[in-house]
Amino acid sequence: MDSDPYPLTPDKDDRTEEINKYQKFKKVDGATYLKVNVFLRKRTYITAREWAIARLCSDFKTPYGAEMTFIGQHLPELVPFMEEPYSPQAVNQARNAFKRKVRKSGATFFYGAMCGFFTLDELDDILFESSEIARFLLEIEGTSLAIDDELDIEDKITEIMRKLGESANVLLNSRKGSEDDEDDEEDSDDE
Repeated sequence: MDSDPYPLTPDKDDRTEEINKYQKFKKVDGATYLKVNVFLRKRTYITAREWAIARLCSDFKTPYGAEMTFIGQHLPELVPFMEEPYSPQAVNQARNAFKRKVRKSGATFFYGAMCGFFTLDELDDILFESSEIARFLLEIEGTSLAIDDELDIEDKITEIMRKLGESANVLLNSRKGSEDDEDDEEDSDDE
């Protein structure tokens, strides 16, 4: 009996070279899934499974979407810390979990910024630390950005954060102004 749950097909045979040339995650070759997962959990909200599959979905994208079947079938060959193939449904679940966590993290971050919980300097520190972790993850997976692209992304984020900080200050000041007005009205009612 063939132990491969996905026996050789013409499609699989034709893509062997592509699989062998895939060079992501080589810096964690030899690391266990658990070790990679612990590393990520200390720094992000994503799991090793979600990280690997998000990267693969980005790298193996077609005009019609990510190649879920291909990714799932070849997961252990493409990512050294993944131990077994996944079904297309499992790949889709991990991809959706990644998207959901990124959106929730973004919403949480922006709420913290908009409600005035953080100062602009604290927000700057958070962004710097976050960008350092993101760069490190890209480096580990073997992805590199052109310096111009990296600077462009940082400039866009800085501009967004500047506008966010200014808006938060306006909002906080308008709240303080309306609270002061209410206090003045209560004081005049007491007289």
